[in-house]
Amino acid sequence: MNGKTLSAARARQILTAAQKTRVLVVGDVMLDQFIWGGVSRISPEAPVPVVEFSRESFMPGGAANVARNLVCLQTPAELFGAIGQDDAGRKLLKLLAEQSIGCTGLVKSSARHTSIKTRIVAHQQQVVRIDRETRDALDRPLTGRLIAELKSKLPQADAVIVGDYGKGVVTQPLLNEIKSLCHARGVWLSLDPKPVHHLDLSKLSLITPNRKEAFELADLPDDTKNINPFADKNLMQVADRLLNHLSPALLLITLGELGMLLCQRGQKPFHIPTVAQEVFDVSGAGDTVIASFTLAIAAGASPIEAAILSNHAAGIVVGKVGTATTTPDELVKSFEQR
Repeated sequence: MNGKTLSAARARQILTAAQKTRVLVVGDVMLDQFIWGGVSRISPEAPVPVVEFSRESFMPGGAANVARNLVCLQTPAELFGAIGQDDAGRKLLKLLAEQSIGCTGLVKSSARHTSIKTRIVAHQQQVVRIDRETRDALDRPLTGRLIAELKSKLPQADAVIVGDYGKGVVTQPLLNEIKSLCHARGVWLSLDPKPVHHLDLSKLSLITPNRKEAFELADLPDDTKNINPFADKNLMQVADRLLNHLSPALLLITLGELGMLLCQRGQKPFHIPTVAQEVFDVSGAGDTVIASFTLAIAAGASPIEAAILSNHAAGIVVGKVGTATTTPDELVKSFEQR
């Protein structure tokens, strides 16, 4: 890994090149609903705040938010997943069309509910989240339809991102087929894991677990925290174990306020400190990381350049309320302000 900095000019060059690439996103799509209001009193019925409704908004969530992050950074994206034949599914399709996200790869099933996450937010603080979803594994016919859609678009793709949120779309048969197709064509394959699934995550181009997920994947206790990641004995052991057992080309462990750790076999891990100025909401930050890292790689960036770029992108979105994204201009400006 050579070159451990990224200039504003180089960031713009990468983002401009990314506009000529195409990224496919496969996984659990959902609809994010936000109910916004204020709190001025506690309920007389129970010791809970009374949120006085002011407005509501809807955004694409889960893997759909990964695709949204890509198109907001002007990288063309196609989305593949499953939705129900319901109002939430129709609303999600409308939002995706408005944001120029290709969604012909979304298969519909009357047996499934479109996943909805409802967040109630008062004074920029999330009060509670309500989840309505189907978690059953996608059946064989639907998986087959999804793979057929993916096969038809893969020849024009520069990279594939798999977003596993534990809602049943990312099954082992689906992942095996995606790995086989990508390996055959030499297409970059990134995955955001959900350890509870116990999938075979070997031989991927990039895995992006957060700290908690990394320790779960490695089956090690998280009891050696240190503000210096290199002095964090168990974290270093986790990185080694995941690199050796899963053999990804790259492992990017996100560490919240401590930034990120980029790991590659045979090389010393590279630590990128966070650039976030203020943290309002971490919702969807992992989506931003995997989207911006992958588009950078597709555009010809080095792993370190991609990690630095994605770290800046994450630093921007956590400073916004809700499931946020960033733009090329915002991202380049964040390098100019250093």
